[in-house]
Amino acid sequence: MKLKSMKLYDWDFAPNARRVRMFLIEKDLEIERVECITPKIALNESFEARYRHYMVPMLELEDGTQIGEALAIWTYLEALHSQPALMGRTALEKATISAWERRAYDEGLIGHAEIFRNSHPNFVDRGLPGYHAKVPQISALIERGKMRVAHFHQKFNTQLANNRFVAGDTFSVADITTIVTVDFGLALNMPIPDNAPHVQRWYDEMQKRPSVRDSVPKHAPDGTPLPVAA
Repeated sequence: MKLKSMKLYDWDFAPNARRVRMFLIEKDLEIERVECITPKIALNESFEARYRHYMVPMLELEDGTQIGEALAIWTYLEALHSQPALMGRTALEKATISAWERRAYDEGLIGHAEIFRNSHPNFVDRGLPGYHAKVPQISALIERGKMRVAHFHQKFNTQLANNRFVAGDTFSVADITTIVTVDFGLALNMPIPDNAPHVQRWYDEMQKRPSVRDSVPKHAPDGTPLPVAA
């Protein structure tokens, strides 16, 4: 279903933007996408003038209402298009999915982001997203990020030892954030460790889902097209 009254402001490489793209594919929804990145790996001036929080993704409705943050966009779209239910059906499902999605985000995605933002040369003085003021990189956060990522893999390996999907027996937004996190790690040359075989089993199964395959970034962080696999 094409939602003609909305626009999704996007950065193809960004993990948080991919979380929304995966959600849309799972829901079989199409929204016009507007790419916002420049070759300097910075948001373009047009987007910054439009959205005062300076972060993607952002969903803009026909009346100009702006919804930022992947979780908020999910919540809005799930209320409008409830099937398939990606955020849970029962009270317990919703709580369990929310808990594991947050663990994936806080322990995995943010851990990788600490490494990326505090080591990439284009992010000097841009240590945090959403700021116009200079925010210095902190080298110590690179090692802390690596520690968080290792902890993430072990926690999720234990969870996936007895569950097909991250939050139980059905695919959910917890799987979306987790797959995006693991792929972000691969982009940073941080593969799934050998001591996380259940994460690897789950990851291999996830590759069969169209939402995983079709949401993979087609551009490098600076917007340069990536080579197409033969």
